[in-house]
Amino acid sequence: MDIKRENLRMTGKLAVIAAGMFAFGYALIPLYKHICELTGINILAVGEKQVPGSSTARPNTQVDTSRTITVEFDANTMGPWKFKPAVASVQVHPGELATVVYEFQNVQDRKMAAQAIPSYAPRNAAAHFNKIECFCFNQYTLEPGEKKQWPVAFVVDPKLPKDVKTITLSYTFFEVGGKVAKL
Repeated sequence: MDIKRENLRMTGKLAVIAAGMFAFGYALIPLYKHICELTGINILAVGEKQVPGSSTARPNTQVDTSRTITVEFDANTMGPWKFKPAVASVQVHPGELATVVYEFQNVQDRKMAAQAIPSYAPRNAAAHFNKIECFCFNQYTLEPGEKKQWPVAFVVDPKLPKDVKTITLSYTFFEVGGKVAKL
């Protein structure tokens, strides 16, 4: 009987501890916001307040509107299919999110798996060209005659050297695990 009573007492203690931990974790969010608001160390807590006369949508302050970069798009293939950008180039400000689309069609009479590999010019622009969404991250399988459009969402880093005014994004699309066309 003593062991049963001790086990029951231990279970009760553990339940109280678990409930206390849950309550502490639940209380951390408002506590954190309150502390940050008092100390002024958290911009998010300040941004959640409604300031009279201001709009709720704040502009992206990381966009450098004093510069315009031309981003050119190129497509190369290693195989018998059609692959091209929907537009030849776009003009963007560093820090601005932009999206372009590449078009692909499998013109073969068989299913194929393929992937694109990007390259950049000038070379020093590669470190400042940040792709957020890109079809080059994955391999794709396309049926005979199947057409696809794939987006590329990117941001040019505002730290791009000032002398770079044009960036060329070039993709080479090649078959994976299959026949490679002879050139």
